[in-house]
Amino acid sequence: MDKKQRDQYRMRIKKGILAECLLVMMAVAVLAGQRGRLEERRAAGSSVLAIEEDYIKWVDFTVSYEALCNAYEWDVKSHGTEHEVHWVELLAYTAAKTGGSFDKSALKTMEKAAQALFEGEKTLEELTEKLQYYPYYLDAYDAAIGGLVGEYDEDSGNGNYESKYGLKGYFPLARGFDYTHYDDFGVSRSYGYKRRHLGHDMMGLVGTPIMCIESGIVEALGWNQYGGWRIGIRSFDGKRYYYYAHLRQNYPYAEGLEEGSVVTAGDVIGYG
Repeated sequence: MDKKQRDQYRMRIKKGILAECLLVMMAVAVLAGQRGRLEERRAAGSSVLAIEEDYIKWVDFTVSYEALCNAYEWDVKSHGTEHEVHWVELLAYTAAKTGGSFDKSALKTMEKAAQALFEGEKTLEELTEKLQYYPYYLDAYDAAIGGLVGEYDEDSGNGNYESKYGLKGYFPLARGFDYTHYDDFGVSRSYGYKRRHLGHDMMGLVGTPIMCIESGIVEALGWNQYGGWRIGIRSFDGKRYYYYAHLRQNYPYAEGLEEGSVVTAGDVIGYG
């Protein structure tokens, strides 16, 4: 396999991971979009995040797979150039322009805007000046997917790490372990109390290693009647909360994991 084929294969893999991560992100991040800035306070030698009262309680994240891939490619392509195109901003502009639609016409609108931004013909401020709902979509989409793309270190072999830019979110199941999945996001639940199921069920083999999707801090650890043995991880920016539920009964967590632990994307945090 030559370099071009390897690059094409890597891009296909990244798109696949992006799609799968977003299925999970819809389940774990859609309620956690916080509007307004985070203020950091230091007390008793520790950092505590205080969140302003104004925040988004619900987000209907309906961005299409094609739109996500196109916006992602523009972000990576333009990174480090004079006119960078950020994928969340591009998606938010498109949603504000089209009323949240991502049909073929919307994709053309997004492509035209990305080209204008990349070539320096327009600034983001000029494009969004008269779009009333752009700030809302920007806050909402940044809360849902803002932590998935950026700089990361990749092992290039022999313990050497190379700085990369691109998709840095991990798939929640270890590679090589078979699984099935069932998209019942939004389906009603009645056990305990009436509510919607805000998750995407993924059923793996007993003992399947569970991977940390995004770096953050363990906020919840233990058993409850709704999720069984579960782990709750909050992203460092406080905007996303990942809920890993129904873990293995007798050995649910990785060794040494506890509330307050700092975990890194790609770490094994538990077992299914």
